[in-house]
Amino acid sequence: MKRRAVFLDRDGVLNEAIVRNGRPYPPESLADLRLVLSVHKDLAILKQLGYLLLVVTNQPDVATGKTRRATVEEMHSYLQTQLPLDGVYSCYHQDNDLCECRKPKPGMLLQGAADHDVDLESSFMIGDRWRDIDAGAAAGCRTLLIDYGYSERSSSVEPWARVSSLSEATSRIAACHA
Repeated sequence: MKRRAVFLDRDGVLNEAIVRNGRPYPPESLADLRLVLSVHKDLAILKQLGYLLLVVTNQPDVATGKTRRATVEEMHSYLQTQLPLDGVYSCYHQDNDLCECRKPKPGMLLQGAADHDVDLESSFMIGDRWRDIDAGAAAGCRTLLIDYGYSERSSSVEPWARVSSLSEATSRIAACHA
């Protein structure tokens, strides 16, 4: 029997994004990483509902040399010790690398689904950017956009739900089980 998952973007969903001029950026080090206040409670609810929790995150600063891969992996190790995550999938490429893993392509979600025997149609993708919503839709998931009003383009598809926080996204998913 296939399992259900909630795919989660990292920056802006699990931890606070650093916003400059209306655009989100990742923390530069573990010392800069701040978990979203409700993340423990929200992820516990999703686990109680029977969802696997899989992080799918673009980290192009590794390809550009702005951040070391070891630094990103240190942040992921920390998240895995603090949160009930079942897996973390990272893309370290830039758009011009034309890889299959970088969101908005669905490669990380497809890999996570294959690794964990996930039924994508009964799964969700929570993200805070258009790339997350496009990737989730391309994989066949229902998508939830945490809308912080960033100064960037919109998704090419309408999200299943537009919410203001991880807690609201969790509540929308939980309502599917009521």
